[in-house]
Amino acid sequence: MSKLRKIFNNLRIWIYIIFFILMLFAINPNPWSKGVAIRNVELNSSAYLAGIQSPNPNDPPMSRERIVAINNIPVPSQEEYYKIAKLLSPNITVTLTTEKNSFLFLNQVKHYPVKLGANKSDDLGISVYDAPKTNIRLGLDLQGGTRVVLKPEEKLSPADLDALVANMNERLNLYGLSDVIIRTAYDLSGNQFIIVEIAGANKEEVKELLAKQGKFEAKIGNETVFRGGEDITYVCRTAQCAGIDPMYGCRQVQGGSACRFRFSISLSKEAAERQADITSGLEVLYEGNEAYLSQNIDLFLDDALVDTLRISADLKGQEATEIAISGSGVGQTRNEAILNSQKNMKRLQTILVTGSLPVKLDIIKTDSISPSLGREFLSNALLISILSIIGVTTIVLIRYRRVKIALPIIIVITSEILLILGVAAFLRQNLDIAGIAGIIVAIGTGVDDQIVITDETLRKEKEYEYLNWREKIKRAFFIVVAAYAATTASMIPLLFAGAGLLKGFAITTIIGLTNGVFITRPAFAQMIEILLEE
Repeated sequence: MSKLRKIFNNLRIWIYIIFFILMLFAINPNPWSKGVAIRNVELNSSAYLAGIQSPNPNDPPMSRERIVAINNIPVPSQEEYYKIAKLLSPNITVTLTTEKNSFLFLNQVKHYPVKLGANKSDDLGISVYDAPKTNIRLGLDLQGGTRVVLKPEEKLSPADLDALVANMNERLNLYGLSDVIIRTAYDLSGNQFIIVEIAGANKEEVKELLAKQGKFEAKIGNETVFRGGEDITYVCRTAQCAGIDPMYGCRQVQGGSACRFRFSISLSKEAAERQADITSGLEVLYEGNEAYLSQNIDLFLDDALVDTLRISADLKGQEATEIAISGSGVGQTRNEAILNSQKNMKRLQTILVTGSLPVKLDIIKTDSISPSLGREFLSNALLISILSIIGVTTIVLIRYRRVKIALPIIIVITSEILLILGVAAFLRQNLDIAGIAGIIVAIGTGVDDQIVITDETLRKEKEYEYLNWREKIKRAFFIVVAAYAATTASMIPLLFAGAGLLKGFAITTIIGLTNGVFITRPAFAQMIEILLEE
């Protein structure tokens, strides 16, 4: 009993206990968390107009708003949410209850563009996932989604790189993707990369939006009238002035159907003046009862012609600020053509609002993982972790055959896993498969260090007979610190290798080693000293 009292009177052990409790608060585990968490809210959807906001992707998972009921029907899982949402009739009042608020709104179907991602709600415009039970942020390897590694065609200054990331963030958010993390990375040669991670979106949608520079120009002849970005003061994105063109609709074409979209935009005063100057010299042509100017206005996206529009004779020499933009989408069926038309419209609207990217980006690598595969990876990782702890426990018991030596080793090993996860949650570091590998390396190194400390303490050789406990532990810590320095130094290049894709491995390894040397190893050494003293 006196040894137990000594353990709990030791300062280093109390530092270890307090740090462990703080990391548990950072993880914030809640195994009873129910409902579904909001991943994304579509712009102009029923939910968006009711005031439901998309979460900030950098917020801790446990702080995200959770939907617990729709029309008083409990929503226990993601599958149940989409089942309930699909059965909602159009133009009925919906009561959506979250753990924080209750929202009442009209279910206005089709009042927003096509939704993105593997998980889609047919009506409400909200994509969700099963409510998280901890603040541990899972990487795409474990939760599913898309990762795209992009490289600028030319090297950018830090200011231009920041502007590029800001433009991409705005573009993806306007496109309806809010659960997005965009970060810069460098390799060992100094090459610049941009890594985009999006949960719940498929690879083709992301590639289509990011692979091209998004340079939009409207030309009459060879003269540019306006460009996307600064020349555009407003782009309509609501059902009242954007959607399938009622004058054209959808028609049968060879191989399927084609649908035409139409939306209105407002030009700046300078762009309107350019249009007036260019059109003032054009002739007026008559086709039946209609009068048009002698040249059309051509719309180019990334230097490719996407549409050609006739110019009404009424606009000759006029500084018109309100004009309509149109385009089309095709598909094997009418519904597919409508969806493609809406997707093309949304992409064009987004580029008109954000303007072109300051430089073209090349896609270096894309990864797309389904949520089900991510859950399988996570289950396997947990199983391997449990088997590893059992294996280490067995070997330590066989090696020392003394419970009072083996027990502290097992306690520290198990707690180190939670400490690493806690620090990662506190730093908002994503945990991916590479990160789990880093945890395993850190735990393996931790076991080695504890065995070194234990063996140095128990050594009976002649030169050790006259050393006290403190001197023996000091010798052991020289070995531990030297190993820590060497391993940490070897991890630093991995922060940049492979465009930063091994960063999770390096960070979790460094976190684990640092926790060990400064928190758990000193506490373990004190435990061993107290337990083994005669």
